[in-house]
Amino acid sequence: MTHRIYGMTFANVYKALLAKAERKGRTAQEVHQLTAWLTGYSPEEIEDYLSSEITYGDFFRKAPALNPNRVNITGKICGVQIETIEDPLMQDIRRLDRLVDWLAKGKSLEAIYDKYQ
Repeated sequence: MTHRIYGMTFANVYKALLAKAERKGRTAQEVHQLTAWLTGYSPEEIEDYLSSEITYGDFFRKAPALNPNRVNITGKICGVQIETIEDPLMQDIRRLDRLVDWLAKGKSLEAIYDKYQ
């Protein structure tokens, strides 16, 4: 099954994550740092992708170094338990959603990193 989100541009999807965090007083830089922790991209590379046509699926498929501790990111996102999602690509997409949710709920970057080590 191919999910529609895989074909959407990275910029469109990521801007929604940024908006979610910024509405709660967090910064784009903090979201970039979480994304870098998860994917292995540098914050600068992530910023560059915002002006590219890369799809959201390809952003994750081409991630230079997915964090091995990402499997510790569990819980529900959009009513779906992350660890029960069969598609590994969708799991990673939902894991980033989960990280941004934690950030938007007021958790510090250090607390998030500690939780998932």
